Amino acid sequence: MRALYIKKPLEAEVGEQAAPSLGPGEVMLRVRFVGMCGSDLSSYRGKNPLVAYPRIPGHEIAATIESVGDGVPERFQPGMAVTLSPYTSCGKCASCLRKRPNACKNNETLGVQRDGALTDFITVPHQKLIVADGLQLRDLSLVEPLTVGYHAARRGRVSPTDQVLVLGCGAVGLGAIAASAFHGATVLAVDVDDRKLALAQRAGARAGINSKSQNLAERLHSLTEGLGPDVVIEAIGTPETFRLAVEIVAFTGRVVYIGYAKDEVQYDSRLFVQKELDILGSRNALPEDFEGVIRMLNETRFPLEEMVSKVVSLDGVPQALQDWYAAPASISKIVVEL
Repeated sequence: MRALYIKKPLEAEVGEQAAPSLGPGEVMLRVRFVGMCGSDLSSYRGKNPLVAYPRIPGHEIAATIESVGDGVPERFQPGMAVTLSPYTSCGKCASCLRKRPNACKNNETLGVQRDGALTDFITVPHQKLIVADGLQLRDLSLVEPLTVGYHAARRGRVSPTDQVLVLGCGAVGLGAIAASAFHGATVLAVDVDDRKLALAQRAGARAGINSKSQNLAERLHSLTEGLGPDVVIEAIGTPETFRLAVEIVAFTGRVVYIGYAKDEVQYDSRLFVQKELDILGSRNALPEDFEGVIRMLNETRFPLEEMVSKVVSLDGVPQALQDWYAAPASISKIVVEL
C-alpha cells in the first residue's frame, strides 16, 4: 500500500509500505482524510525535535472501519465513520496516575514519534476510536486540532463570567475561541491576519484585534474597561507572545500556554507574584475534549469549511508541503483526501 514519507528535511515523497496486520483488540481503518497542521510543517522543515526520519506524518484523521480483531466491542462495525485520539499513554508516569494521560511523560503521537496516518490503512486499539454521529466524514479530520484548543479552555477554567483573549487564530486558536464561546465567555481574538480574524469572529469571538495595524494595549483597555482579560490563551508559541500573555492578563487572572516557544523566554517574574497569576500549560487533549468538540460542532455554527486552505490527494502532498514551506502565512490547513 502507499504512504507519504518525509524522508529528511525538505524532502517528501510517496512510497510503498507493507499492509498492517490486525491484532486482538485492534481495528483496521481505511484512512479517508488526514488534516495537516503546523507540527507537520515543522517536521518537513526539520524543526520538530521529536521526529526521526524517515517518518510518515498524519495525526488528524477521518477513517472508516475496515475490519475488527478479536475482543473488539460489537458497537464497532465495518463501514462506521470514526476519528481517533492519536496519543499513547504508559499508565505508569505521574500524569497517567493522576488521570491526565494527555500529558503522559512517554507519549508517542501518531506522525511524530511513530509513523502516522498518511497511508491507506492503519491499525489502532479500539479504545482510541471516537464515533461522531452527525458530522461529515471530512469534518472528522478537523476534530483533533480543535480538541487541543478546547482542552486549553478547560485548563483555563473558562466560565460565562470571563473575558477570554486568544493569541493566534490558527486551527488550535480557533478551537480555543470556539470552546470559550461555547462555555459562555466573551472572547477576543488577536492575530496579524485580517482574514484569520474574520474567521475567528465567525467561530465565536466578539471582536478581533490586528496587533500589527492596531494598538493592542489601547484596544484591550477599551474592550475590558481597563481591567484586562480574565484568561489569556497563547496559541502562537513565540517568546514575545509568551511575555505578552503575562503582561496583558488581568490581576488574579489565568494564562494558558498551548504553543511551544522556539527560543528561551525571559520574564519580569514580578508580574507572576504581583498579579497572583495562575500560569498553566496545556498539552494535547483528553477523550472528554473530543466529546466536547463533537457536541460543540453539532450544536453551533462553526466555519469548518473555511478552516481548510486546500484539499490535495496523496500524490499532491509533496508539492503542497513545498508551497506551504515557501509561504507559511498563506495556508492554515491542508486536508489530504486518500
